[in-house]
Amino acid sequence: MVTKIRSIIAKAHEATVDVARKASLVATTPTEKQAQMILFSAGIICLAVALSHDASAQNMQGAYGGRANFDDARIANAVQTVMRFLEGSFGALIMAASGLGAIMSAAFGQYKMALSCMVVAVGAFILRSMMNTFFNVQSISNDSLNQ
Repeated sequence: MVTKIRSIIAKAHEATVDVARKASLVATTPTEKQAQMILFSAGIICLAVALSHDASAQNMQGAYGGRANFDDARIANAVQTVMRFLEGSFGALIMAASGLGAIMSAAFGQYKMALSCMVVAVGAFILRSMMNTFFNVQSISNDSLNQ
């Protein structure tokens, strides 16, 4: 019975020594895969720690009793300016230039480039319709900025 206990203790000791050797080897000279896993784990830990504060932001009491007021007038103004440019003469210039680029690249045999230019031309042409379809454009109208 004593010999069985000694053999179990010896096996446990060998296992812990083996684990310690492997850990020491990883710490001193990690392989590329081990280094990638260490960095990946460190990144996940950093993200978890950083995002835990944001996850509990609704429970924190600060200004406005835990509620933040957000004024998006500057963002709406910037979006309106960009849309005004793209719907105006700059959008027409982009559409015409990419249409000519599509014709010229198709003539020279660059069909992938021609397809890309056609996507840009059609995208510039139907930009307002796409914005109305997929996004809430009522919040970036002139009326919301004047209030």
